[in-house]
Amino acid sequence: MATKIIHRNLPQLLLKAREALLSHFRGILTHYGLTEQQWRILRTLHEQGEMEPNQLCQACQILSPSMVGVLTRLQSMGLIRRERATYDHRRIIISMTPASQALVAQIAPLIEAQYRLIEKTIGRDIINQTYAQIDQLLNTPLDQVPSVPLPDQP
Repeated sequence: MATKIIHRNLPQLLLKAREALLSHFRGILTHYGLTEQQWRILRTLHEQGEMEPNQLCQACQILSPSMVGVLTRLQSMGLIRRERATYDHRRIIISMTPASQALVAQIAPLIEAQYRLIEKTIGRDIINQTYAQIDQLLNTPLDQVPSVPLPDQP
């Protein structure tokens, strides 16, 4: 008989929560011709300023091979610039263009309005508690959790 797993599947629950929330924003992004990954990049650049691709990967939780394609599409859409860093010509800096700044200015009020509708429906307290719990989880040293020893393969 197999060992029963007693812990709930936390990664899967977090994915379900992400999808449930993201479904309320997807229509806005689609209306403006953006994918979720493209929006994550534009919002991050809007909030944090220009970045190197590896910094964007980390901030947006997008793997490097995928990031290359997304950045290429954003550049072809005229929404980002790639320039060599003045301090080190081997490095590339990604920044917003006037077109992407205008696009974010159009989308931001809709995103904010959608957040207000979510808060009105489920309550600001739940949203604030969720932010606090997620911040607490992300501020714990999860990288210091040891891995279970794996048995030898037969």
